Amino acid sequence: MRMSEDRTTVDDPDELPLDVEEWLSWLATEKGRSPATLTAYRRDVRRWWAWLRTSGLGLDGADEAAIERFVADLRTTGLAPGTVKRVVVVVRSLYRFLVDEERLPDDPGADVATPHVPSALPKALTEDEVTSIIDGVVGDAPVERRDRAALETLYGAGLRISELVGLSLGDVDLESGLLRAFGKGSKERVVPLGRHASRALGAWLAPGGRPVLEPARWARRGDADAVFLNQRGGRLTRQGAWLVVKRRGEAVGLGPKLSPHVLRHSCATHMLDHGADIRAVQEMLGHASISTTQVYTKVSTERLFAAYRAAHPRAVL
Repeated sequence: MRMSEDRTTVDDPDELPLDVEEWLSWLATEKGRSPATLTAYRRDVRRWWAWLRTSGLGLDGADEAAIERFVADLRTTGLAPGTVKRVVVVVRSLYRFLVDEERLPDDPGADVATPHVPSALPKALTEDEVTSIIDGVVGDAPVERRDRAALETLYGAGLRISELVGLSLGDVDLESGLLRAFGKGSKERVVPLGRHASRALGAWLAPGGRPVLEPARWARRGDADAVFLNQRGGRLTRQGAWLVVKRRGEAVGLGPKLSPHVLRHSCATHMLDHGADIRAVQEMLGHASISTTQVYTKVSTERLFAAYRAAHPRAVL
């Protein structure tokens, strides 16, 4: 059974056919899609519907070749690869629904390949850039001590920003050069600090550092145990830590390249550059899967080939 004409065409270009509206309703009620997801799906299916109208087609007039032409047109508009992929997934979902509901006899999207989205490789800093950021924090005031310790810990221990601001005093063992981090799913791991990070944390926790920012009375439970404090004496928040990193990066001209996660990326990349075992890096970063850590090996390999092409006399014809 094919869809009747009144379900596949509408006079108002801002309206969607009834079959599309029913598909969106099905996604909400049967699949439990969030309002944000449904908004994105509606926007994507509008692209498809507008293209069909321009091509003189209805929903039931599209075939596999039409969808392929639509995808090719999307790529020419400058949309990000991830957006193109999502639109194709949406169109395929729509036609799967129409076939399952016996509105169409055949699924024109069944054999349409989902566009490949290249892996987004981490943008690691160079070792000199990391050094310039940390060395750019000059002075011995409490805020300078804190910022230096935060930067050294993010890079030296490869922490996530949530792990950094979640550190409590009992999680840090300066004598052994270790700290305990709680990652995703509250999974606990113990990671080494390194000499520079241990020294910076020691200076921050010593008189003249953190004690200066301690309030006469703690405002919230848990703040008294926080390793990193803001200038009001509360636990440093994720946003506060992000601003610390951004401000210190901007001071040395690296603001656009820098975020807390970039320091974590850089930690992993530099360890692999210097011969660290990938499973040791996986354990240190708290990755559940080795495939997540393997992304960093691609970065290191690209650096190797870049260095080869730049330096080897027979690398370029």
